Amino acid sequence: MLSLIVNPFAGGGRAGRLLPGVRAQLGRLGLEHRVELTKSLDHACELAFTAATAGEMVVAFGGDGTIGAVAGALKHTDAVLGVLPGGRGNDFARGMGLPMNAVAACETLANGQVSAVDLGQVGSKTFLGIATSGFDSEGNRIANNAKHVPARLVYAYGGVRALMSWKPASFTLRLDGEEHLLYGYNVAVCNSGRHGSGMILAPEASLTDGMFDVVMIAQAPKHEFLRQLPRVFKGTHVSCPFVRIARARVVEIASDRPFTTYADGDPVAVLPARFTVLPGAVKVKVPSAADNAT
Repeated sequence: MLSLIVNPFAGGGRAGRLLPGVRAQLGRLGLEHRVELTKSLDHACELAFTAATAGEMVVAFGGDGTIGAVAGALKHTDAVLGVLPGGRGNDFARGMGLPMNAVAACETLANGQVSAVDLGQVGSKTFLGIATSGFDSEGNRIANNAKHVPARLVYAYGGVRALMSWKPASFTLRLDGEEHLLYGYNVAVCNSGRHGSGMILAPEASLTDGMFDVVMIAQAPKHEFLRQLPRVFKGTHVSCPFVRIARARVVEIASDRPFTTYADGDPVAVLPARFTVLPGAVKVKVPSAADNAT
């Protein structure tokens, strides 16, 4: 039995609109299921925990925030998480090689393989993707309030708008106890490599290595920052002189002014904050090796 946990408002209502087609496809694949509609991320976690306790496979159908919250509820259990992309970014699904069409992604629920992936944790919150603080805090806030911008452009729109009023910030980091200082734009703690609807912020990040890739973006003139910004969609921005990447299992970040940390598209903490990796903490149904080879 599948427990299909649906955020009907994800992607501006996209998940809700696709739900009938998804249910029809699950039926064609012979996958018995029931549907639970979420009222909040906390509610999604409660539903996931209840389904896992009942021995059901838990399928998160929504955006990265919903998927990350459900994954956190299943951490360190034997429950398997299935994923159907229904949000604006869908970066976790994209990074795992899932089809971006939720109906097509149902095939993985039937015939995929199980892989144990890492989670990031900050306070009581967990995340699958990237936790970012600083300039991206402003960009995420703007993007989340942009109701009429196409999904593929919304995070780029938020970044350009944020740049107009941005002032450089000072960050103090401790990476596995080693201190680093940064003056500039942003610090991103990357469990996976993608965020912002396809940006490849940390090209070498892995969901299965028990490590964070920490991307630090130092001060540069705004015109240069804006000129280099499109390179993040190919991951080539890492060669810019104002970009540094380090790796760590535990990351502590403080800043000279308050910043909200966003992860998987949602606010998860306020600096100062401490981030830790939970290696192999959740089992996820992913496309089979044969699917990835085609």
